[in-house]
Amino acid sequence: MNASPQDATEAQVAAALARCAAGERAALRVIYDIEAGRMVGVARRMLRRQDLAEEAVQDAFMRVWRAARTFDPQKGAARTWLYAILRNSAISILRDEGRYTADEDAAETAAPMTENALARLPESSALRRCLERLDAQRRAVVVLAYVHGLSHGELAGRLGVPLGTVKSWVRRSLISLQECMG
Repeated sequence: MNASPQDATEAQVAAALARCAAGERAALRVIYDIEAGRMVGVARRMLRRQDLAEEAVQDAFMRVWRAARTFDPQKGAARTWLYAILRNSAISILRDEGRYTADEDAAETAAPMTENALARLPESSALRRCLERLDAQRRAVVVLAYVHGLSHGELAGRLGVPLGTVKSWVRRSLISLQECMG
């Protein structure tokens, strides 16, 4: 009796998860090659945006890599476990993105909020000098996150950019600030 294609795929994913748990990076690529296309489709239906779907899949694969050792084939199928992680990633993105909807008013208020915070710093302040060196959008992201307490998801929604872009801007801006401040 031959195994069905679904059974064969399940076996491949389960074996690759076991190898991921052992620290084999190439095994994650095997899972990606088998499932990523379908995962993007599932995430796209949940998130209704291609960029967010791709971000959810990337986040899911990062979580799979970190948590592969927790997969127990006695408790369920490998692909079910994989798609549960994807679902949780998508829900997290929905939750973060949903706090603010992108609109022109929200994006326009970012600049005054940033400039007001910058104006409160003494002109001789090293932080002010370093913040002024940043691109206006990246400066706004840092100020809105660290002065006004907005989360990455709130920033993404407010500025109308993907969550991954906001995370990248924050990380790079903080590195630039750290280098500037010496």
